[in-house]
Amino acid sequence: MLVLFKGCVLWSLSAQCCPLVFPLCRYRALTFILTFLLYTSFHLSRKPISIVKSELHKNCSSVNELATIASSGSGQLPSLTSLHTDMDCSWKPFDKRNYKQLLGAMDYSFLCAYAVGMYLSGIIGERLPIRLYLTVGMLTSGLFTCLFGLGYVYNIHNLGFYIFVQVANGLVQTTGWPSVVTCISNWFGKGRRGLIMGLWNSHTSVGNILGSLIAGYWVSSNWGMSFIVPGIIIAVMGVVCFFFLIERECSLLIGLMAPHEVRPWPKLKRNVLLPRDTGGVIEFSLCLLFAKLVSYTFLFWLPLYITKAAHLDAKKAGDLSTLFDVGGIVGGILAGVISDKLGKRATTCAVMLLLAAPTLYGFSMISEFGLGPTIGMLLVCGCLVNGPYSLITTAVSADLGTHKSLKGNARALSTVTAIIDGTGSVGAALGPLLAGLLSAGGWDRVFYMLMTADFLALLVSIITDKSSGCK
Repeated sequence: MLVLFKGCVLWSLSAQCCPLVFPLCRYRALTFILTFLLYTSFHLSRKPISIVKSELHKNCSSVNELATIASSGSGQLPSLTSLHTDMDCSWKPFDKRNYKQLLGAMDYSFLCAYAVGMYLSGIIGERLPIRLYLTVGMLTSGLFTCLFGLGYVYNIHNLGFYIFVQVANGLVQTTGWPSVVTCISNWFGKGRRGLIMGLWNSHTSVGNILGSLIAGYWVSSNWGMSFIVPGIIIAVMGVVCFFFLIERECSLLIGLMAPHEVRPWPKLKRNVLLPRDTGGVIEFSLCLLFAKLVSYTFLFWLPLYITKAAHLDAKKAGDLSTLFDVGGIVGGILAGVISDKLGKRATTCAVMLLLAAPTLYGFSMISEFGLGPTIGMLLVCGCLVNGPYSLITTAVSADLGTHKSLKGNARALSTVTAIIDGTGSVGAALGPLLAGLLSAGGWDRVFYMLMTADFLALLVSIITDKSSGCK
């Protein structure tokens, strides 16, 4: 008989009490698969905005050019024609020439709220049951994701509405990462952690791919459904989380204890401040800041860039952008395997970041390539950009969160994870915002910004390699 107590698996070693003992590995497999699917749904619900951007503001530039040519031939005033196309081409309020700044503001609203909320989320997550905390976060995230889609259904053109939804969604989505990393780390030790976390962290790319495909299916006909369907999916997964998530491994001998002898886990110290000798937290946090800036700029702007540079429609651009995430899956696993073999996390990050810089430069000339080289560039770029990002947010966070200086305080892992990912999320907020501002002067400026961030991440990783105890 299987007994659950306070989110833990309890089983008996007494044959009289429990004739069937479930192998521990089954619960590890269950936790691995379930947390994988849970965070897949988080990223699935974040992806639609990048797909829908090209529909919120369609390729009006080509329409304007045709209209200008027609007006010059007929002697009409081009200003009137431009005004007409600006008004009719896109979804208000994203129909003006400053649409990139408005879209960037929406990204910044979500990511800034996410960055601020992440610092608080780790602290709150230490004090609440992971299962309940994660369930509430997923249900409310589903609600706000659906609300954004309802803006299309009810013909809402108020920018404030979309900004509010993005801020609220950013805050509630912070419940996800500290919770799932803490849960998976409770079940898996340090042995081959890089490989296990690399495989597990592919949920990020899988979620992006599924989100792109789902959003792309409706983007041209009814972009509201591009948000509503992912919102329903993450809400359903929240219900699944409530009924099936097992927070940690326990080995209480229930068969040998009377019911009144079963005691809850001892209360842990609530000191939020980490010991000073938890080396590497600050260094890896800064490295993730720049690495995540690059990754999230691609996450939020890649489909629109492909639409403008390669002159593809929204659906084709969304489908093609999934190759970046396919490369990300390979990069995350590869980074985990190499870091396990070498025993040096920072060195692995440094090498991949070094190789990413020329790849980013090549990617900036995508409009000059054919389809074949573009596909190859997307795969390689996704591998090298997402590899370090994946490694730091999973294996490195787990290593630092179980540092000997924490004296076995497993729940401190939630705080460490939140500090690292929260700092990284500052970069994630800045990247798309800067992309929206810089792209107005040409996409080349965006890629110069990405290469600069990649170089800074490389610099920090080299310093970390020399000074951190978590190499």
